[in-house]
Amino acid sequence: MPFLIETYDKPGHEALRLDTRDAHLTYLDHHVGQLIACGAKLTDDGKTAHGGIYLVAVESRSEAEAFIEADPFYRAGLFERIEICRWRKAYLDGRNTLT
Repeated sequence: MPFLIETYDKPGHEALRLDTRDAHLTYLDHHVGQLIACGAKLTDDGKTAHGGIYLVAVESRSEAEAFIEADPFYRAGLFERIEICRWRKAYLDGRNTLT
């Protein structure tokens, strides 16, 4: 069963996010086979990222932890907090996947 990883950036670390973004995207490109979905959480004006959501196809919490801990954002110390939980796909791309 997949896992949802939600990250929360440390306040005032927008420059670190921007400085590390290219390495982060390269990391995601190398692990695209594990990504169901991934993207930044944005402020209401849509201009500033302040965390992210990752839906990853891994088999265990330890694999989800290893995935996020290898991310350049994590390694650079961007995150204030990370939450990880199992995720069940119910609706995806406008379709009910439970039937």
